Amino acid sequence: MLDSDVAMLYKCKNKTKSINLAVKRHINRFPERYMFQLTKDEYNYLRFQTETTNNMSRALPYVFTEQGVAMLATVIR
Repeated sequence: MLDSDVAMLYKCKNKTKSINLAVKRHINRFPERYMFQLTKDEYNYLRFQTETTNNMSRALPYVFTEQGVAMLATVIR
C-alpha cells in the first residue's frame, strides 16, 4: 500500500509527512519486509498505470506491506 493511501486511510492531516515522521521515530520497528521505497522506474511505471499525476507526489513514495500497515497503526497517534 502506498504511503499516500495509508495517510488517507488513517486521515493524517499532513498526509504522507505524518506517515514518514512516524516511521522515522520508530525506524527499528520497520524492517525491509515491512516497507520499502519505490525506485524511479517503478514510480514511473505506477504513474503510467494510473494515467494521472495529479494525486501523486514527485518524491519517491514508500510502500508498506500488510505487516507494515499494521505496525503503523500502533505508532500513529
